[in-house]
Amino acid sequence: MGFARTCSVALVGVDGVVVEVQADLEPGVAAFTLVGLPDKSLSESRERVRAAVVNSGAEWPQKKLTVGLSPASVPKAGSSFDLAVAVAVLAAAEAIDPRTIADLVLIGELGLDGRVRPVRGVLPAVLAAAEAGYDQVVVPEQTAGEASLVPGVSVLGVRSLRQLIAVLTDGPVPEEEPADDGRPDAILAGLLVPGAGVGTGLAPDPADGPDLADVAGQRAARLAIEVAAAGGHHLLLSGPPGAGKTMLAERLPGVLPPLTRRESLEVTAVHSVAGILPPGKPLVSRPPYCAPHHSATMQSLVGGGNGLPRPGAVSLAHRGILFLDEAPEFSGKALDALRQPLESGHVVVARAAGVVRLPARFLMVLAANPCPCGRHTLHGDGCDCPSSVIRRYQARLSGPLLDRVDLRVEVEPVSRADLLSGSTGETSAAVAARVHTARERAAARLDGTPWHLNAEVPGHELRTRWHPAPGALSAAERDIERGLLTARGLDRVLRVAWTLADLAGRDRPETRDIQLALELRTGIARGVPISAGGPP
Repeated sequence: MGFARTCSVALVGVDGVVVEVQADLEPGVAAFTLVGLPDKSLSESRERVRAAVVNSGAEWPQKKLTVGLSPASVPKAGSSFDLAVAVAVLAAAEAIDPRTIADLVLIGELGLDGRVRPVRGVLPAVLAAAEAGYDQVVVPEQTAGEASLVPGVSVLGVRSLRQLIAVLTDGPVPEEEPADDGRPDAILAGLLVPGAGVGTGLAPDPADGPDLADVAGQRAARLAIEVAAAGGHHLLLSGPPGAGKTMLAERLPGVLPPLTRRESLEVTAVHSVAGILPPGKPLVSRPPYCAPHHSATMQSLVGGGNGLPRPGAVSLAHRGILFLDEAPEFSGKALDALRQPLESGHVVVARAAGVVRLPARFLMVLAANPCPCGRHTLHGDGCDCPSSVIRRYQARLSGPLLDRVDLRVEVEPVSRADLLSGSTGETSAAVAARVHTARERAAARLDGTPWHLNAEVPGHELRTRWHPAPGALSAAERDIERGLLTARGLDRVLRVAWTLADLAGRDRPETRDIQLALELRTGIARGVPISAGGPP
Protein backbone atom coordinates (compact mmCIF):
# COMPACT_ATOMS: atom_id res chain seq x y z
CA MET A 1 0.00 0.00 0.00
CA GLY A 2 1.13 3.56 -0.65
CA PHE A 3 -0.15 6.95 0.41
CA ALA A 4 0.92 10.48 -0.50
CA ARG A 5 -0.50 13.97 -0.23
CA THR A 6 0.12 17.33 -1.84
CA CYS A 7 -1.90 20.52 -2.32
CA SER A 8 -3.69 22.54 -4.95
CA VAL A 9 -6.24 25.38 -4.86
CA ALA A 10 -9.97 25.50 -5.67
CA LEU A 11 -11.39 28.83 -6.77
CA VAL A 12 -14.79 30.02 -5.56
CA GLY A 13 -15.37 33.22 -7.48
CA VAL A 14 -12.12 35.13 -7.06
CA ASP A 15 -11.31 33.58 -3.69
CA GLY A 16 -9.13 30.51 -3.33
CA VAL A 17 -9.40 27.54 -0.96
CA VAL A 18 -6.37 25.32 -0.44
CA VAL A 19 -7.28 21.71 -1.27
CA GLU A 20 -5.34 18.68 -0.04
CA VAL A 21 -4.90 16.13 -2.82
CA GLN A 22 -4.51 12.64 -1.34
CA ALA A 23 -3.60 9.51 -3.31
CA ASP A 24 -4.01 6.02 -1.89
CA LEU A 25 -2.88 2.74 -3.56
CA GLU A 26 -4.22 -0.60 -2.41
CA PRO A 27 -3.98 -4.16 -3.77
CA GLY A 28 -6.88 -5.06 -6.01
CA VAL A 29 -8.28 -4.68 -9.48
CA ALA A 30 -6.73 -1.70 -11.24
CA ALA A 31 -9.14 1.22 -11.01
CA PHE A 32 -8.97 4.99 -10.63
CA THR A 33 -11.56 6.65 -8.37
CA LEU A 34 -11.70 10.42 -7.86
CA VAL A 35 -13.75 11.75 -4.92
CA GLY A 36 -14.25 15.15 -3.31
CA LEU A 37 -17.11 16.88 -5.20
CA PRO A 38 -15.40 17.19 -8.61
CA ASP A 39 -17.23 18.62 -11.63
CA LYS A 40 -17.27 17.04 -15.10
CA SER A 41 -14.01 18.62 -16.31
CA LEU A 42 -12.24 17.55 -13.12
CA SER A 43 -13.61 14.00 -13.33
CA GLU A 44 -12.10 13.75 -16.81
CA SER A 45 -8.66 14.41 -15.30
CA ARG A 46 -8.38 10.67 -14.63
CA GLU A 47 -7.82 10.03 -18.33
CA ARG A 48 -5.59 13.09 -18.80
CA VAL A 49 -3.41 12.22 -15.82
CA ARG A 50 -3.02 8.55 -16.79
CA ALA A 51 -1.97 9.40 -20.35
CA ALA A 52 0.35 12.22 -19.19
CA VAL A 53 2.14 9.98 -16.68
CA VAL A 54 2.67 7.18 -19.21
CA ASN A 55 3.81 9.56 -21.97
CA SER A 56 6.24 11.18 -19.54
CA GLY A 57 8.13 7.92 -19.17
CA ALA A 58 6.81 6.97 -15.74
CA GLU A 59 5.01 3.74 -14.87
CA TRP A 60 1.32 3.88 -14.05
CA PRO A 61 0.52 1.83 -10.93
CA GLN A 62 -1.64 -1.22 -11.69
CA LYS A 63 -3.48 -1.17 -8.38
CA LYS A 64 -6.69 0.16 -6.90
CA LEU A 65 -6.15 3.94 -6.85
CA THR A 66 -8.28 6.42 -4.92
CA VAL A 67 -7.63 10.16 -5.13
CA GLY A 68 -9.44 12.36 -2.61
CA LEU A 69 -9.80 16.13 -2.70
CA SER A 70 -10.25 17.60 0.77
CA PRO A 71 -12.26 19.44 2.07
CA ALA A 72 -14.90 17.41 0.27
CA SER A 73 -17.62 20.00 0.93
CA VAL A 74 -16.00 22.62 -1.34
CA PRO A 75 -17.06 22.36 -5.03
CA LYS A 76 -14.08 21.82 -7.30
CA ALA A 77 -14.06 22.67 -10.97
CA GLY A 78 -11.65 22.85 -13.86
CA SER A 79 -8.45 21.18 -14.91
CA SER A 80 -6.06 23.00 -12.58
CA PHE A 81 -5.82 19.93 -10.27
CA ASP A 82 -4.23 17.71 -12.95
CA LEU A 83 -0.64 18.40 -11.95
CA ALA A 84 -1.28 17.83 -8.24
CA VAL A 85 -3.16 14.58 -8.92
CA ALA A 86 -0.38 13.22 -11.14
CA VAL A 87 2.38 14.03 -8.64
CA ALA A 88 0.38 12.59 -5.72
CA VAL A 89 -0.17 9.33 -7.65
CA LEU A 90 3.54 9.04 -8.51
CA ALA A 91 4.47 9.71 -4.89
CA ALA A 92 2.03 7.05 -3.67
CA ALA A 93 3.68 4.64 -6.14
CA GLU A 94 7.06 5.66 -4.61
CA ALA A 95 8.36 7.07 -7.91
CA ILE A 96 8.73 10.36 -5.98
CA ASP A 97 9.57 10.82 -2.31
CA PRO A 98 6.22 11.75 -0.66
CA ARG A 99 8.01 14.07 1.77
CA THR A 100 9.13 16.40 -1.04
CA ILE A 101 5.58 17.21 -2.10
CA ALA A 102 3.73 17.34 1.23
CA ASP A 103 4.01 21.14 1.52
CA LEU A 104 4.00 21.90 -2.19
CA VAL A 105 1.13 23.62 -4.01
CA LEU A 106 0.74 22.49 -7.61
CA ILE A 107 -1.49 24.23 -10.16
CA GLY A 108 -1.76 23.29 -13.82
CA GLU A 109 -3.51 21.30 -16.52
CA LEU A 110 -1.85 18.32 -18.16
CA GLY A 111 -1.95 17.52 -21.84
CA LEU A 112 -2.00 13.90 -22.92
CA ASP A 113 1.67 14.21 -23.89
CA GLY A 114 2.62 15.42 -20.42
CA ARG A 115 2.93 19.10 -21.24
CA VAL A 116 1.74 21.50 -18.55
CA ARG A 117 -0.83 23.94 -19.85
CA PRO A 118 -1.84 27.28 -18.30
CA VAL A 119 -5.09 27.66 -16.37
CA ARG A 120 -7.22 30.55 -15.20
CA GLY A 121 -6.97 32.11 -11.76
CA VAL A 122 -3.29 31.49 -10.98
CA LEU A 123 -2.89 34.80 -9.10
CA PRO A 124 -5.84 34.37 -6.69
CA ALA A 125 -4.85 30.72 -6.24
CA VAL A 126 -1.29 31.63 -5.23
CA LEU A 127 -2.60 34.43 -3.00
CA ALA A 128 -4.79 31.88 -1.20
CA ALA A 129 -1.85 29.51 -0.82
CA ALA A 130 0.33 32.28 0.62
CA GLU A 131 -2.37 33.28 3.10
CA ALA A 132 -2.63 29.63 4.19
CA GLY A 133 1.10 29.56 4.97
CA TYR A 134 2.48 27.80 1.87
CA ASP A 135 5.61 29.30 0.35
CA GLN A 136 6.37 26.94 -2.57
CA VAL A 137 4.18 26.67 -5.67
CA VAL A 138 4.54 24.99 -9.06
CA VAL A 139 2.68 26.51 -12.00
CA PRO A 140 2.80 26.35 -15.80
CA GLU A 141 5.72 28.29 -17.19
CA GLN A 142 3.41 30.73 -19.05
CA THR A 143 1.82 31.86 -15.77
CA ALA A 144 4.99 31.99 -13.64
CA GLY A 145 5.14 35.78 -13.98
CA GLU A 146 1.59 36.08 -12.71
CA ALA A 147 2.32 33.81 -9.73
CA SER A 148 5.51 35.77 -8.92
CA LEU A 149 3.41 38.86 -8.15
CA VAL A 150 2.67 37.35 -4.73
CA PRO A 151 5.46 38.31 -2.30
CA GLY A 152 7.13 35.69 -0.12
CA VAL A 153 6.33 32.75 -2.40
CA SER A 154 8.92 30.68 -4.30
CA VAL A 155 7.55 29.96 -7.78
CA LEU A 156 8.67 27.15 -10.10
CA GLY A 157 7.41 27.35 -13.68
CA VAL A 158 7.52 24.05 -15.58
CA ARG A 159 6.83 23.13 -19.19
CA SER A 160 6.09 19.45 -18.68
CA LEU A 161 5.49 16.74 -16.12
CA ARG A 162 8.85 15.23 -17.12
CA GLN A 163 10.63 18.39 -15.96
CA LEU A 164 8.78 18.42 -12.64
CA ILE A 165 9.56 14.74 -11.98
CA ALA A 166 13.24 15.44 -12.65
CA VAL A 167 13.25 18.40 -10.24
CA LEU A 168 11.54 16.39 -7.48
CA THR A 169 13.88 13.39 -7.91
CA ASP A 170 17.05 15.49 -8.27
CA GLY A 171 17.58 14.16 -11.76
CA PRO A 172 18.74 16.00 -14.89
CA VAL A 173 16.02 18.34 -16.10
CA PRO A 174 15.16 17.55 -19.74
CA GLU A 175 14.92 20.32 -22.29
CA GLU A 176 11.44 21.03 -23.57
CA GLU A 177 10.31 23.21 -26.42
CA PRO A 178 8.36 26.31 -25.37
CA ALA A 179 4.66 25.68 -25.02
CA ASP A 180 3.74 28.22 -27.69
CA ASP A 181 4.84 28.07 -31.27
CA GLY A 182 4.64 31.78 -31.87
CA ARG A 183 0.94 31.85 -31.02
CA PRO A 184 -0.39 32.84 -27.59
CA ASP A 185 -2.37 30.26 -25.68
CA ALA A 186 -6.09 30.79 -26.05
CA ILE A 187 -6.68 31.15 -22.33
CA LEU A 188 -3.97 33.81 -22.07
CA ALA A 189 -5.03 35.62 -25.22
CA GLY A 190 -8.43 36.37 -23.73
CA LEU A 191 -10.38 34.29 -26.24
CA LEU A 192 -12.37 32.57 -23.52
CA VAL A 193 -14.78 35.22 -22.26
CA PRO A 194 -17.45 34.49 -19.63
CA GLY A 195 -20.87 35.47 -20.88
CA ALA A 196 -21.95 36.27 -24.39
CA GLY A 197 -21.78 39.89 -25.38
CA VAL A 198 -19.18 41.00 -22.84
CA GLY A 199 -16.48 43.24 -24.24
CA THR A 200 -13.22 42.92 -22.35
CA GLY A 201 -10.98 45.52 -23.89
CA LEU A 202 -8.45 46.77 -21.41
CA ALA A 203 -7.78 50.48 -21.21
CA PRO A 204 -4.83 51.39 -23.41
CA ASP A 205 -1.84 53.16 -22.04
CA PRO A 206 -2.62 56.91 -22.01
CA ALA A 207 0.42 57.57 -24.19
CA ASP A 208 -1.03 55.33 -26.91
CA GLY A 209 -4.77 55.77 -26.36
CA PRO A 210 -7.16 58.39 -27.72
CA ASP A 211 -6.71 61.95 -26.45
CA LEU A 212 -9.29 64.46 -25.23
CA ALA A 213 -7.68 67.01 -27.54
CA ASP A 214 -9.47 65.20 -30.39
CA VAL A 215 -12.88 66.28 -29.02
CA ALA A 216 -14.15 69.50 -30.58
CA GLY A 217 -16.21 71.76 -28.33
CA GLN A 218 -18.39 70.00 -25.74
CA ARG A 219 -17.25 72.05 -22.73
CA ALA A 220 -19.96 70.75 -20.41
CA ALA A 221 -19.33 67.11 -21.37
CA ARG A 222 -15.55 67.54 -21.03
CA LEU A 223 -16.07 68.99 -17.55
CA ALA A 224 -18.31 66.05 -16.65
CA ILE A 225 -15.59 63.62 -17.79
CA GLU A 226 -13.06 65.43 -15.57
CA VAL A 227 -15.38 65.47 -12.56
CA ALA A 228 -16.27 61.79 -13.02
CA ALA A 229 -12.58 60.85 -13.12
CA ALA A 230 -11.65 62.99 -10.11
CA GLY A 231 -14.41 61.80 -7.81
CA GLY A 232 -15.43 58.40 -9.22
CA HIS A 233 -18.93 59.64 -10.13
CA HIS A 234 -21.26 57.76 -12.46
CA LEU A 235 -22.11 59.61 -15.67
CA LEU A 236 -24.93 59.74 -18.24
CA LEU A 237 -24.22 61.28 -21.64
CA SER A 238 -27.40 61.95 -23.57
CA GLY A 239 -27.54 63.37 -27.07
CA PRO A 240 -28.07 62.69 -30.76
CA PRO A 241 -25.92 60.28 -32.77
CA GLY A 242 -22.58 61.71 -33.83
CA ALA A 243 -22.37 64.26 -31.03
CA GLY A 244 -19.34 62.53 -29.49
CA LYS A 245 -20.73 60.49 -26.57
CA THR A 246 -18.72 57.34 -27.30
CA MET A 247 -15.69 59.45 -28.24
CA LEU A 248 -15.76 61.11 -24.82
CA ALA A 249 -16.24 57.84 -22.93
CA GLU A 250 -13.32 56.19 -24.73
CA ARG A 251 -11.04 59.01 -23.56
CA LEU A 252 -12.00 58.70 -19.90
CA PRO A 253 -9.37 55.98 -19.15
CA GLY A 254 -6.65 58.39 -20.29
CA VAL A 255 -7.41 60.86 -17.48
CA LEU A 256 -7.67 58.29 -14.69
CA PRO A 257 -4.57 57.75 -12.51
CA PRO A 258 -2.80 54.36 -12.57
CA LEU A 259 -3.95 51.68 -10.18
CA THR A 260 -2.22 51.32 -6.83
CA ARG A 261 -0.41 48.06 -6.09
CA ARG A 262 -3.35 46.72 -4.06
CA GLU A 263 -5.84 47.73 -6.75
CA SER A 264 -3.67 46.15 -9.46
CA LEU A 265 -3.67 42.82 -7.63
CA GLU A 266 -7.46 42.99 -7.19
CA VAL A 267 -8.05 43.68 -10.88
CA THR A 268 -5.46 41.14 -12.02
CA ALA A 269 -7.08 38.45 -9.85
CA VAL A 270 -10.47 39.04 -11.48
CA HIS A 271 -9.04 39.08 -15.01
CA SER A 272 -7.02 35.96 -14.24
CA VAL A 273 -10.15 34.07 -13.18
CA ALA A 274 -11.89 35.30 -16.34
CA GLY A 275 -8.93 34.21 -18.48
CA ILE A 276 -8.39 37.58 -20.19
CA LEU A 277 -4.92 38.57 -19.01
CA PRO A 278 -2.89 39.56 -22.09
CA PRO A 279 0.21 37.44 -22.78
CA GLY A 280 3.39 38.83 -21.27
CA LYS A 281 1.53 41.30 -19.03
CA PRO A 282 0.74 39.50 -15.79
CA LEU A 283 -0.12 42.69 -13.85
CA VAL A 284 -2.93 45.07 -14.84
CA SER A 285 -1.65 48.53 -13.93
CA ARG A 286 -4.21 50.71 -15.73
CA PRO A 287 -7.95 50.97 -14.92
CA PRO A 288 -9.83 48.46 -17.10
CA TYR A 289 -12.37 49.59 -19.66
CA CYS A 290 -15.25 47.20 -20.30
CA ALA A 291 -17.85 47.97 -22.98
CA PRO A 292 -20.43 45.16 -23.36
CA HIS A 293 -22.76 45.11 -26.34
CA HIS A 294 -26.35 46.15 -25.67
CA SER A 295 -27.48 42.56 -26.33
CA ALA A 296 -25.66 41.43 -23.18
CA THR A 297 -27.75 39.38 -20.75
CA MET A 298 -28.14 40.03 -17.06
CA GLN A 299 -25.86 37.07 -16.31
CA SER A 300 -23.09 38.42 -18.53
CA LEU A 301 -23.31 41.81 -16.82
CA VAL A 302 -23.38 40.81 -13.15
CA GLY A 303 -21.94 37.30 -13.37
CA GLY A 304 -23.33 33.81 -13.77
CA GLY A 305 -22.97 30.70 -15.86
CA ASN A 306 -23.30 26.98 -15.27
CA GLY A 307 -22.07 25.70 -11.92
CA LEU A 308 -20.32 28.27 -9.80
CA PRO A 309 -20.89 31.83 -11.10
CA ARG A 310 -18.14 33.46 -13.17
CA PRO A 311 -17.25 37.18 -13.19
CA GLY A 312 -19.45 39.39 -15.35
CA ALA A 313 -18.85 42.80 -16.91
CA VAL A 314 -19.26 44.65 -13.61
CA SER A 315 -16.41 42.62 -12.13
CA LEU A 316 -14.24 42.88 -15.25
CA ALA A 317 -14.64 46.66 -14.88
CA HIS A 318 -13.62 46.60 -11.20
CA ARG A 319 -11.52 49.69 -10.37
CA GLY A 320 -12.16 50.90 -13.91
CA ILE A 321 -14.92 51.93 -16.29
CA LEU A 322 -18.10 50.15 -17.36
CA PHE A 323 -19.35 51.84 -20.52
CA LEU A 324 -22.90 51.02 -21.65
CA ASP A 325 -23.33 52.48 -25.11
CA GLU A 326 -26.91 52.70 -26.38
CA ALA A 327 -27.99 52.17 -22.77
CA PRO A 328 -31.78 52.21 -23.44
CA GLU A 329 -31.29 49.24 -25.79
CA PHE A 330 -30.15 47.03 -22.87
CA SER A 331 -32.87 44.95 -21.28
CA GLY A 332 -34.51 46.59 -18.29
CA LYS A 333 -33.80 43.48 -16.22
CA ALA A 334 -30.07 43.73 -16.99
CA LEU A 335 -29.91 47.47 -16.23
CA ASP A 336 -31.78 47.19 -12.94
CA ALA A 337 -29.42 44.40 -11.86
CA LEU A 338 -26.70 47.08 -11.74
CA ARG A 339 -28.40 49.01 -8.94
CA GLN A 340 -27.06 46.87 -6.09
CA PRO A 341 -23.38 46.78 -7.18
CA LEU A 342 -23.50 50.54 -7.87
CA GLU A 343 -24.23 51.09 -4.19
CA SER A 344 -22.20 48.35 -2.51
CA GLY A 345 -19.15 47.95 -4.76
CA HIS A 346 -19.62 44.18 -5.00
CA VAL A 347 -22.11 41.69 -6.39
CA VAL A 348 -23.37 38.54 -4.67
CA VAL A 349 -24.49 35.86 -7.14
CA ALA A 350 -26.39 32.89 -5.75
CA ARG A 351 -26.72 29.66 -7.73
CA ALA A 352 -27.56 26.07 -6.86
CA ALA A 353 -23.84 25.25 -6.85
CA GLY A 354 -23.03 27.98 -4.33
CA VAL A 355 -22.93 31.67 -3.52
CA VAL A 356 -20.10 33.83 -4.84
CA ARG A 357 -19.16 37.38 -3.84
CA LEU A 358 -17.39 39.25 -6.65
CA PRO A 359 -15.81 42.72 -6.51
CA ALA A 360 -17.57 45.40 -8.59
CA ARG A 361 -16.32 48.87 -7.66
CA PHE A 362 -16.55 50.57 -11.05
CA LEU A 363 -17.29 53.92 -12.65
CA MET A 364 -20.36 53.59 -14.86
CA VAL A 365 -20.79 55.67 -18.02
CA LEU A 366 -24.11 55.51 -19.86
CA ALA A 367 -24.62 56.85 -23.37
CA ALA A 368 -28.15 57.30 -24.69
CA ASN A 369 -29.96 58.80 -27.65
CA PRO A 370 -32.94 61.02 -26.81
CA CYS A 371 -35.32 58.89 -28.90
CA PRO A 372 -35.25 55.91 -31.27
CA CYS A 373 -34.36 58.07 -34.27
CA GLY A 374 -31.92 60.16 -32.21
CA ARG A 375 -33.04 63.56 -33.53
CA HIS A 376 -35.40 64.62 -30.78
CA THR A 377 -33.12 67.35 -29.40
CA LEU A 378 -32.01 68.72 -32.75
CA HIS A 379 -33.21 72.17 -33.67
CA GLY A 380 -36.13 72.15 -36.05
CA ASP A 381 -38.62 69.42 -36.81
CA GLY A 382 -36.18 66.61 -37.43
CA CYS A 383 -37.71 63.96 -35.15
CA ASP A 384 -40.43 61.70 -36.51
CA CYS A 385 -41.02 59.76 -33.28
CA PRO A 386 -44.45 60.12 -31.62
CA SER A 387 -44.34 61.57 -28.11
CA SER A 388 -45.55 58.28 -26.62
CA VAL A 389 -42.66 56.44 -28.28
CA ILE A 390 -40.17 58.99 -26.95
CA ARG A 391 -41.54 58.62 -23.41
CA ARG A 392 -41.35 54.83 -23.54
CA TYR A 393 -37.81 54.94 -24.94
CA GLN A 394 -36.55 57.31 -22.26
CA ALA A 395 -38.35 55.32 -19.54
CA ARG A 396 -36.16 52.29 -20.31
CA LEU A 397 -33.60 53.89 -17.97
CA SER A 398 -35.53 53.48 -14.74
CA GLY A 399 -35.77 56.20 -12.12
CA PRO A 400 -34.00 54.16 -9.41
CA LEU A 401 -31.07 53.54 -11.77
CA LEU A 402 -30.80 57.20 -12.83
CA ASP A 403 -31.02 58.28 -9.19
CA ARG A 404 -27.66 56.56 -8.69
CA VAL A 405 -26.05 58.53 -11.53
CA ASP A 406 -24.36 61.68 -10.21
CA LEU A 407 -23.76 63.47 -13.52
CA ARG A 408 -26.29 63.80 -16.34
CA VAL A 409 -25.10 65.84 -19.28
CA GLU A 410 -26.79 66.75 -22.55
CA VAL A 411 -24.27 66.38 -25.37
CA GLU A 412 -25.35 68.79 -28.09
CA PRO A 413 -24.26 68.41 -31.74
CA VAL A 414 -20.88 70.01 -32.40
CA SER A 415 -21.27 73.48 -33.89
CA ARG A 416 -19.79 74.31 -37.26
CA ALA A 417 -17.58 76.94 -35.62
CA ASP A 418 -16.07 74.42 -33.17
CA LEU A 419 -15.66 71.78 -35.86
CA LEU A 420 -13.93 74.00 -38.41
CA SER A 421 -12.00 76.32 -36.13
CA GLY A 422 -8.92 74.08 -36.17
CA SER A 423 -8.28 74.73 -32.48
CA THR A 424 -7.85 71.79 -30.12
CA GLY A 425 -9.04 71.38 -26.59
CA GLU A 426 -7.01 70.43 -23.56
CA THR A 427 -5.05 67.22 -23.80
CA SER A 428 -5.74 64.19 -21.66
CA ALA A 429 -2.40 64.74 -19.91
CA ALA A 430 -3.42 68.25 -18.75
CA VAL A 431 -6.78 67.02 -17.45
CA ALA A 432 -5.16 63.97 -15.84
CA ALA A 433 -2.80 66.26 -13.89
CA ARG A 434 -5.77 68.12 -12.37
CA VAL A 435 -7.54 64.84 -11.64
CA HIS A 436 -4.43 63.56 -9.86
CA THR A 437 -4.21 66.72 -7.73
CA ALA A 438 -7.91 66.57 -6.86
CA ARG A 439 -7.65 62.94 -5.83
CA GLU A 440 -4.69 63.75 -3.61
CA ARG A 441 -6.73 66.47 -1.86
CA ALA A 442 -9.61 64.06 -1.35
CA ALA A 443 -7.27 61.31 -0.09
CA ALA A 444 -5.73 63.70 2.45
CA ARG A 445 -9.17 64.72 3.70
CA LEU A 446 -10.40 61.10 3.88
CA ASP A 447 -7.22 59.78 5.49
CA GLY A 448 -8.07 57.43 8.36
CA THR A 449 -11.49 56.57 6.89
CA PRO A 450 -12.46 53.50 4.82
CA TRP A 451 -13.16 55.71 1.78
CA HIS A 452 -10.79 56.91 -0.92
CA LEU A 453 -12.99 58.83 -3.37
CA ASN A 454 -15.73 61.40 -2.85
CA ALA A 455 -18.25 59.12 -4.57
CA GLU A 456 -17.71 56.48 -1.86
CA VAL A 457 -18.43 58.71 1.15
CA PRO A 458 -21.87 58.04 2.73
CA GLY A 459 -24.29 60.94 2.71
CA HIS A 460 -24.60 60.95 6.51
CA GLU A 461 -20.87 61.61 6.82
CA LEU A 462 -21.04 64.43 4.29
CA ARG A 463 -23.89 66.10 6.14
CA THR A 464 -22.46 65.74 9.64
CA ARG A 465 -18.67 65.60 9.35
CA TRP A 466 -17.72 67.74 6.37
CA HIS A 467 -19.81 70.85 5.85
CA PRO A 468 -19.98 73.15 2.81
CA ALA A 469 -19.74 76.92 3.19
CA PRO A 470 -22.62 78.61 5.10
CA GLY A 471 -25.64 79.14 2.84
CA ALA A 472 -24.20 77.08 0.01
CA LEU A 473 -27.01 74.49 0.17
CA SER A 474 -29.88 76.96 -0.30
CA ALA A 475 -30.37 76.06 -3.98
CA ALA A 476 -30.35 72.34 -3.18
CA GLU A 477 -32.89 72.85 -0.40
CA ARG A 478 -35.24 74.60 -2.83
CA ASP A 479 -34.92 71.70 -5.28
CA ILE A 480 -35.85 69.23 -2.54
CA GLU A 481 -38.96 71.27 -1.70
CA ARG A 482 -39.92 71.36 -5.40
CA GLY A 483 -39.47 67.60 -5.73
CA LEU A 484 -36.56 67.91 -8.16
CA LEU A 485 -34.13 66.23 -5.79
CA THR A 486 -34.41 63.15 -3.59
CA ALA A 487 -32.53 62.47 -0.35
CA ARG A 488 -30.12 60.23 -2.27
CA GLY A 489 -29.87 62.95 -4.91
CA LEU A 490 -28.82 65.50 -2.27
CA ASP A 491 -26.06 63.17 -1.06
CA ARG A 492 -24.79 62.79 -4.61
CA VAL A 493 -24.90 66.54 -5.22
CA LEU A 494 -22.75 67.01 -2.11
CA ARG A 495 -20.26 64.43 -3.34
CA VAL A 496 -19.97 66.15 -6.74
CA ALA A 497 -19.64 69.55 -5.03
CA TRP A 498 -16.72 68.27 -2.98
CA THR A 499 -15.07 66.99 -6.17
CA LEU A 500 -15.58 70.38 -7.85
CA ALA A 501 -14.01 72.07 -4.81
CA ASP A 502 -11.05 69.67 -4.94
CA LEU A 503 -10.53 70.39 -8.64
CA ALA A 504 -10.65 74.13 -7.99
CA GLY A 505 -8.34 73.91 -4.97
CA ARG A 506 -10.94 75.08 -2.43
CA ASP A 507 -11.05 73.78 1.15
CA ARG A 508 -14.80 73.18 1.03
CA PRO A 509 -17.68 73.57 -1.43
CA GLU A 510 -19.05 77.05 -2.01
CA THR A 511 -22.36 78.16 -3.47
CA ARG A 512 -21.05 77.97 -7.05
CA ASP A 513 -19.89 74.37 -6.47
CA ILE A 514 -23.34 73.34 -5.22
CA GLN A 515 -25.05 75.15 -8.10
CA LEU A 516 -22.79 73.56 -10.70
CA ALA A 517 -23.28 70.13 -9.11
CA LEU A 518 -27.05 70.65 -9.31
CA GLU A 519 -26.77 71.69 -12.96
CA LEU A 520 -24.69 68.61 -13.79
CA ARG A 521 -27.30 66.40 -12.10
CA THR A 522 -30.62 67.98 -13.07
CA GLY A 523 -29.71 69.66 -16.37
CA ILE A 524 -31.31 72.90 -15.22
CA ALA A 525 -29.05 75.91 -15.87
CA ARG A 526 -27.95 77.70 -12.70
CA GLY A 527 -26.04 80.57 -14.28
CA VAL A 528 -22.60 79.11 -13.49
CA PRO A 529 -20.29 79.64 -16.48
CA ILE A 530 -18.49 76.56 -17.79
CA SER A 531 -15.16 77.26 -19.43
CA ALA A 532 -12.20 75.26 -20.59
CA GLY A 533 -9.58 74.39 -18.04
CA GLY A 534 -11.62 72.82 -15.28
CA PRO A 535 -14.41 74.00 -12.98
CA PRO A 536 -14.83 77.71 -12.22
